[in-house]
Amino acid sequence: MTEPPLSEVEPDRQASTEKPAVRRRKLLGAMFLMATSAIGPGFITQTTEFTVQLGAAFAFAIVISVIMDILLQVNVWRVIGISGQRAQDLGNQVLPGLGWVLSVLLVVGGLVFNIGNVSGTGLGTVSMFGLDPRIGGVLSALIAIAIFLSRKAGVAMDRIVIVLGAVMIGLTIYVAATSNPPIGTAARNIVLPDNVDFLAITTVLGGTIGGYIVYAGAHRLLDSGISGPEQIGTITRGSIIGVLITGVMRIVFFLAVLGVVAGGAELGGPNQAASAFEAAAGQVGLRMFGVVYWAASISSVIGASYTSVSFLTSRTRTSERTRTWLVVGFIAISTVLYVSIGAAPTTLLVFAGAFNGLLLPIGIGVLLWIAWRRRDLLHGYRYPRWLAAVGTIAWLVTIYLAVQSIVPVIELF
Repeated sequence: MTEPPLSEVEPDRQASTEKPAVRRRKLLGAMFLMATSAIGPGFITQTTEFTVQLGAAFAFAIVISVIMDILLQVNVWRVIGISGQRAQDLGNQVLPGLGWVLSVLLVVGGLVFNIGNVSGTGLGTVSMFGLDPRIGGVLSALIAIAIFLSRKAGVAMDRIVIVLGAVMIGLTIYVAATSNPPIGTAARNIVLPDNVDFLAITTVLGGTIGGYIVYAGAHRLLDSGISGPEQIGTITRGSIIGVLITGVMRIVFFLAVLGVVAGGAELGGPNQAASAFEAAAGQVGLRMFGVVYWAASISSVIGASYTSVSFLTSRTRTSERTRTWLVVGFIAISTVLYVSIGAAPTTLLVFAGAFNGLLLPIGIGVLLWIAWRRRDLLHGYRYPRWLAAVGTIAWLVTIYLAVQSIVPVIELF
């Protein structure tokens, strides 16, 4: 009788035979997949625009959104991780067919946004090398495909997202230091904000947990074989640190732009973020921006493709080969559409935002229902009521986000 693949071994058995270094790599991979999925082209654009609009007061919105993000992500990771089942499978057990509705919403929204991610890689290569953005987008898509086609795709993906995340944070810290931001003023605004902008808070929150992003890390950790009540400490720690990684990137990017704005520079042109990096560090800064933007975009391509396909496949019934080719196909379709269209059309992006906005409260609502009422799906684990309660409060905000995402679609008609 042959030994089953490691991915099919029971989580507790797999955990007991793994080396600590392997488990750390898997946990880091899941954390950085979630973080780098959130840090995409939209993340950079949002952060720049709100910093220009609100100045140092944006610090308050960032901190509040990070706290709410933690409350939601901890609940999502714990329910998925303890149950050992993906979000769509849990949805189908709560209400037959609900999981498939979640899958359709997520995959449609993920595909359209992935067109924007591929477009972002192309724009990154413009700042780095002056390449035609379509050529840069195609070359970047081929790199992403090569990662998934490699012999040890899971290991390669984990390592790549960790490296990309570290590069983005490191380069942005350098630019932030160069721009000399008013850190004291920003720190004061965390406690006593000059302006509280609820739209900024909800927009930033939606950008960091919307659509596939909220499930990216939890599904990756699950596929790595880390699940079950006995892994609750690892699961919780991973969710919190993953959110904090995203928060660190948001803060240093905010400080980089704030320093430029506070210095009196005018950020004009179609790409304010690129202008900010150039104003802070000249041509070197512009090249650094290209690297950061490309890294943010290609990591989002990886995260969107991997997580979207995880909603179309089964952990136990779908072969690794089939999953790989589905991911490759997802990236290829996104790239072909980008090259054909030239850019992600506004109307499609609005509809994708509506899909993701609808998905957010439905998906999180299902997981919170399980936390409150379905101990049978959690292997008898008694879920902390206080954690489910604070998660529910944060969930109410996602309902507001859903309403905000639907309004633009209605206005189109």
